[in-house]
Amino acid sequence: MARLHIHQIFYSEETRLENDPGFLGLDNLTNLRPDWREYWPIRNCLLNNKLVEDDYYGFFSPKFKSKTNLSAEDVYSFINAATDEPDVFLFSPFFDQAAFSLNIFQQAAAVHDDSSNAIAQSAIIIAPNAAINEVVMDSRNIVYCNYFVAKPAFWKVWLKSCELIFSIAEENATVLGERLNSLTNHDGGEVSTKVFIIERVASLLLFTQKHWKVKAFNPWKLPNSNSYAAGYPDDLLLMDALKIAYNTQGYPEYLSMFIQVQDAIVAKIALEKKNHAEQASVS
Repeated sequence: MARLHIHQIFYSEETRLENDPGFLGLDNLTNLRPDWREYWPIRNCLLNNKLVEDDYYGFFSPKFKSKTNLSAEDVYSFINAATDEPDVFLFSPFFDQAAFSLNIFQQAAAVHDDSSNAIAQSAIIIAPNAAINEVVMDSRNIVYCNYFVAKPAFWKVWLKSCELIFSIAEENATVLGERLNSLTNHDGGEVSTKVFIIERVASLLLFTQKHWKVKAFNPWKLPNSNSYAAGYPDDLLLMDALKIAYNTQGYPEYLSMFIQVQDAIVAKIALEKKNHAEQASVS
């Protein structure tokens, strides 16, 4: 039976104590490169350890519980219940973000519009044949926060792809390098753009490399973000279903209907914001 090596990163004694004891602790107390966030300790672990071919590995941030409401026991139970030996397991929150956007890059550009060029250029480097503006991703291949568990074969490809971005950012000798190292807004602070690109590598690989066997934890049961779109759960469920249907059947009518639903939600959100603004001005 494959063994599970699921780590949870800690940056301080406080996060070490708060992390789920069911996971393996991954020490990043020195935090030498905070600009790379979780990629730095994950990278070091993958480069400096020999992984067992048929085992599963994962690297979660300290916020895994707060973002997913899942415990280590929940994760282990889900993986152990699988009977078809997937290559990758997904535990991706924020279904509203995944369902509402055409793909994870469209979502990134909407949230970090100042990073859209860097995101598009990086995606081309990793998957040259992918037309990023036309890619249709759904809940079967969208990963947020690097919350996935995989066999070494996938981690090897993932690391190789991430290292392409890492090298460009570290050299910082091109326009793309500068854009990767530029800061973008996140949760009231600023984070390097490269962090959000690294977090989208797994999704791009799963979409473009169809041979990977993937099993996703039901995203409907995981927390949404605080987006306006989260207030329209039925529409979001329909949107994801339409994207799955389009990716399965290829019929343009599914994609056309998805865009109609997306436009309808945008209109509803605009009206909602307008009403809030008018109420605020009155009060």
